[in-house]
Amino acid sequence: VIPTRKDMEGKIESMRVLDNNPQKPVVRMANLCVVAGHTVNGVAELHSNILKQELFADYVSIWPNKFQNKTNGITPRRWLRFCNPELSEIVTKWLKTDQWTSNLDLLTGLRKFADDEKLHAEWAAAKLASKKRLAKHVLDVTGVTIDPNNLFDIQIKRIHEYKRQLLNILGAVYRYKKLKEMSAEERKKVTPRTVMVGGKAFATYTNAKRIVKLVNDVGAVVNNDADVNQYLKVVFIPNYNVSVAEVLIPGSELSQHISTAGMEASGTSNMKFSLNGCVIIGTLDGANVEIREEVGQDNFFLFGAKADQIAGLRKEREDGLFKPDPRFEEAKQFIRSGAFGTYDYTPLLDSLEGNTGFGRGDYFLVGYDFPSYIDAQARVDEAYKDKKKWIKMSILNTAGSGKFSSDRTIDQYAKEIWGISACPVP
Repeated sequence: VIPTRKDMEGKIESMRVLDNNPQKPVVRMANLCVVAGHTVNGVAELHSNILKQELFADYVSIWPNKFQNKTNGITPRRWLRFCNPELSEIVTKWLKTDQWTSNLDLLTGLRKFADDEKLHAEWAAAKLASKKRLAKHVLDVTGVTIDPNNLFDIQIKRIHEYKRQLLNILGAVYRYKKLKEMSAEERKKVTPRTVMVGGKAFATYTNAKRIVKLVNDVGAVVNNDADVNQYLKVVFIPNYNVSVAEVLIPGSELSQHISTAGMEASGTSNMKFSLNGCVIIGTLDGANVEIREEVGQDNFFLFGAKADQIAGLRKEREDGLFKPDPRFEEAKQFIRSGAFGTYDYTPLLDSLEGNTGFGRGDYFLVGYDFPSYIDAQARVDEAYKDKKKWIKMSILNTAGSGKFSSDRTIDQYAKEIWGISACPVP
């Protein structure tokens, strides 16, 4: 429907590039980009839909064809062939070709072998080799010994409140508290787990630094607790970079992509983990949505509020209607009790308290998603006990990763935006 002049007059205020406020003239950079740009695209389907339906809806009404989606991708040459040679050789052997490195869609050919016991044995051996390499790295850089037979659970990305490393460490704190309350016999039934967190924080981002400190402080207590440290370890991976990622990603079995829904434009480490046969626990955010579609919903641990619920949940919180789960209160109280040292975590925990206000009111909905997250982690624990089931999930994650090649992304940009054709090397 073409908008009328009357429709448009009411929208000028939100669409203008130059703000007409005489006290503080402002150039609205996003508006300038949309007006001046040849094409506008998001970097995952969810992200592009938010741009079209919310952020730039008025522009879409006059330029519907200007807006596209280009889901991000990663290069399989680095993120499988180079960094995970053991798994790469297995993929090539079972597909009977190495052409998957330049045509990642060929990975779907693994699906027909997903129940094959020989493939399962080879896949498990390759994963164990990567886990041993990762365990050596952790020992070298932290001095912490981790057991390659335990579930390796990894979250690596920039430290940011929206990416919710705080949700992860609160979950680990709750797990530790429950382990402490169990008898020795009860602990033997638990799925042993090593939780690893890595990433960099902006130099002046105080809460991010507090989160890093909390991970380290929790690790210092848990890893030295003889009662439970064979069932849980918590490690902060220092000096995270691409070279470290090349060791961490192949060695991971569960990967956390747990941002508040609607806040992660795409994410690409989620693609790297899936490609390496790692199972994701995550929200319906960014490229997680498409990864879950491609690998199958039974091979992805989903939890949390959806993007279209977030604004309403924040409003409910502001109105004082949020009722915290007792488990959430328990985890926070355990930290406040001084169980992890003398550092004052009040400002960090206060960000999760109250109903509104800067630095308060739990803007990223850690408290709302906490019970759903804990329940999903319990499903992970159960699934991991069934080794055959877990390896099949791992194989199907790799098999479903074809869409997430940067070759596909670049090809779409070339054809659908720039109108340029490839120049093959002779």
